[in-house]
Amino acid sequence: MDKLKVASYLIFIISVAGIVYALLFNPPNWVVYGISIIFIPAGILSFGLIVMARGPKDDEEDKTREPFIGY
Repeated sequence: MDKLKVASYLIFIISVAGIVYALLFNPPNWVVYGISIIFIPAGILSFGLIVMARGPKDDEEDKTREPFIGY
């Protein structure tokens, strides 16, 4: 699970850096298109993975209180 968090944060930081680069440094149009096609979806997906990896506090408490009894 820690690998997932680290990879998600890394992808999120890289995608935000790419988007900021496209906004501030005015690269050619094809670079902006490439950044928007690659980094915006990667940023959204990595943010979703970060949120999913955390999980709500209630679930953690339920897991520790109730043992798994099977199906």
